Amino acid sequence: MDGTGRKTTGARSSAGPAATAQEGHTRAAIVQLLLEDGPITATAIGAALGLAPAGVRRHLDALIDAGQARASRSAPWQQKGRGRPAKQYQLTAAGRGNLGHAYDDLAGAAIRQLGEIGGEAAIAEFARKRVRTIVDGIEPAAEHTAPVIEAKVEEIAEAFAEAGFAATTRQVGAGVQICQHHCPVAHVAEEFPQLCDAELDAFRDLLGTHVQRLATIANGDCACTTHVPLVALPKTASTPSAAQPAAGRTNDSGRSAE
Repeated sequence: MDGTGRKTTGARSSAGPAATAQEGHTRAAIVQLLLEDGPITATAIGAALGLAPAGVRRHLDALIDAGQARASRSAPWQQKGRGRPAKQYQLTAAGRGNLGHAYDDLAGAAIRQLGEIGGEAAIAEFARKRVRTIVDGIEPAAEHTAPVIEAKVEEIAEAFAEAGFAATTRQVGAGVQICQHHCPVAHVAEEFPQLCDAELDAFRDLLGTHVQRLATIANGDCACTTHVPLVALPKTASTPSAAQPAAGRTNDSGRSAE
């Protein structure tokens, strides 16, 4: 009872579920930042969400313990100021998997059956049709100037974001990159790289220029990253379509603070 003789048990018990719900919302917001902006520091997460560093690290430690996130030290060129390099956090494959890979087993079985009936050509054609559905309505770039290419890249990223790929763009030097932070078919693409190849072919066709895949989630990277130069370069038949693992990745998954 409180000072007035009224029982307070009910008030305390009702605060429990509310606090738990708030914890869940906070954890989900952190996961979303790891998905879209990772690798990212705990300080940057706290600034974006208005959270204290200790609270952010508590959630990050829980995600690491569950195998859903990992931490690595920033590269020297990423370090601001003196001192020990800050830790950067990103989702693991298991963490991305929790976001939903609907019907992976069924999709894989269906594509395998398609391959048995029609061979590799049938799988490749299926992959091309799937991507055409995503970019339906996007016209090829009318000219090869930096503003036109950049605008078309944004249009492509928006289409893939609407299709569930959490796609964004970023300026890098004399080019722009399409970053797909989530892949709804990542587990299937591990077995059938034709799905990734068809995406890259669609980017080249729409942009009318050389593009290069730097990393893919299917290869274990934190995002599918495609570099697009903002100057016209000819498309070549020898352009590699297979993704290369991101360089300089570390596998430090320890829990120590920044």
